[in-house]
Amino acid sequence: MSIAISAESTIDLPKDLLEKFNISTVPFTILLGDETVLDGVVPTESIFDFVEKNKVLPKTSAVNEYQYVEHFSKLLKTSDAVIHFSLSSEMSSAYANAVKASKELKNVYVIDSRSLSTGIALLAIKASRLASSGKSAEQIVSIVKEATKNVQASFVINKLDYLKKGGRCSFLALFGANLLKIRPQIIVSNGKMISGKKYRGDYNLVVKNYCADTLKQFPSQDKSIAFITYTTASDLAVQYAEDALKGAGFKEIYKTRAGGTIASHCGPNTLGILFLTI
Repeated sequence: MSIAISAESTIDLPKDLLEKFNISTVPFTILLGDETVLDGVVPTESIFDFVEKNKVLPKTSAVNEYQYVEHFSKLLKTSDAVIHFSLSSEMSSAYANAVKASKELKNVYVIDSRSLSTGIALLAIKASRLASSGKSAEQIVSIVKEATKNVQASFVINKLDYLKKGGRCSFLALFGANLLKIRPQIIVSNGKMISGKKYRGDYNLVVKNYCADTLKQFPSQDKSIAFITYTTASDLAVQYAEDALKGAGFKEIYKTRAGGTIASHCGPNTLGILFLTI
């Protein structure tokens, strides 16, 4: 049985990794003023340039039902079934739209990742590997649905400016955080983004401490694969993260850039490590 693995562009995987793991994507759209661009295509720097120039965030738009029907139908021409992973239903209407579209077709399974970015990728890659091993669509869906509980997805943010523009923190919180050089951790929990530990000081050292704390907090790790995902980051910050994951014994470590949709909400110098727990 041929099974297609699918996700939205918010999976934040580059083309070479999408091809390596045989994952197809359908893009969110981003409005930069009057210009409409596709997530996963527009450079992340273009998002930051727009915000710097216009002092407002871009508007992001989830994939609609019609676009999903087209996407799934295309995949079904060469596959017997489609397993699709959506951005957390707590963050977007994408999941609901994908479910509606799946009801118009046969053998399309839609999974609420309860995560974002390469947290979704961890699930999609697991599904892809299960499909390659000969598991049925129903078996894969059962396994990866259970695995959604085991995604460790978190980030550390350099500044709260984008969260303020998006209405996710007050001006007072922004002023205090910038004054004290607070670098907040954002954790994905139960499908939602919540505030975690608050770090202070040099951002590179913050990344180093965040990685150490996260690995300590989640000691039971699936060592097969991990991601370092960032909007922008210094070479040193990325190296600190890679060293931490290597030291923990992860076998495959991929460094990826967050796409336009994710970057629009968290801003420059946001970095996270993502892996599955066991």
